[in-house]
Amino acid sequence: MAQYDYWPRYGNENYSLILPLEDSFDPVSSTQWMQRNWLHSITASVAYVVLIFGGQKLMESRKPFALDGPLFVWNSVLAIFSILGFVRMTPEWLWSWHGDGNSFTYSVCTASFAQGVTGFWTEQFAMSKVAELIDTAFIVVRKRPLIFLHWYHHVTVLVYTWHAYKDHTASGRWFIWMNYGVHALMYSYYALRALKMRLPKQIAMIVTVLQISQMVMGVIIGVTVYRVKAAGGACQQTYENLALCFTIYFSYFLLFCNFFYHAYLKRNNRYAHLEAKKKKESVVEQKDELEPKEDINANIHPSLLGSTTKRRVQKAD
Repeated sequence: MAQYDYWPRYGNENYSLILPLEDSFDPVSSTQWMQRNWLHSITASVAYVVLIFGGQKLMESRKPFALDGPLFVWNSVLAIFSILGFVRMTPEWLWSWHGDGNSFTYSVCTASFAQGVTGFWTEQFAMSKVAELIDTAFIVVRKRPLIFLHWYHHVTVLVYTWHAYKDHTASGRWFIWMNYGVHALMYSYYALRALKMRLPKQIAMIVTVLQISQMVMGVIIGVTVYRVKAAGGACQQTYENLALCFTIYFSYFLLFCNFFYHAYLKRNNRYAHLEAKKKKESVVEQKDELEPKEDINANIHPSLLGSTTKRRVQKAD
């Protein structure tokens, strides 16, 4: 289903700066490699699940690793990567539905982004889903809670992205652009948290709201593609990939909404516990500062002090 020359397209001539790796990108060899190897996304996912749960078992009798420094570096690298991807994808994304007579239907049905500058960043996006599995390694070795949403999201995004890339699924333009944008903010937040910075709860809430919005948009795009195809129109997305799209995006929507409720809205949520802990620590610190320092002689019997004084006088005589 994938093509290697789309028209109209947002060509490299529209960019004032093209990086060497973007200029040398070959969409044909990249797509053919993915068509031969996309099933390895399932292999990698199975290995990932075995390793993370095996790693948790292994860490049960061990002390957690801190790894604040490596965690900061890792999240910073992913944040910078996501920012670059978002910036480089945005001009073509805007053009696809708002320029040269294009429409929203064009943006979700024609995969002209799978070449040139955006083709390179599409390939990097697909490959980054393997690298992002390392996120879970930090959770395991630091003995932090590993929730179902976390590892399920990593596995399904990897498989779906590789499956979509092999056929140049046109709606991937939106999915990639949205994901780059959300991850740019999310990994920046994680990097600052790795530095032990206390950030407002509202930032974490915004990240989750954006993730939920991304899932809502994914369902809307899926419905649009289905309606175009059902009406006999041309839309570059297989029914197989469309079924995957509906399944994972709707499940993400439910899981992220559930996470939002338990993390921010439910009584005694985790942020409420953290705030209560901070207040308790603050009260203890204030109490320590207000209480007078204890005299080191306060618990010594006066008779002992007296006899000691007498001995000193006798020695002086």
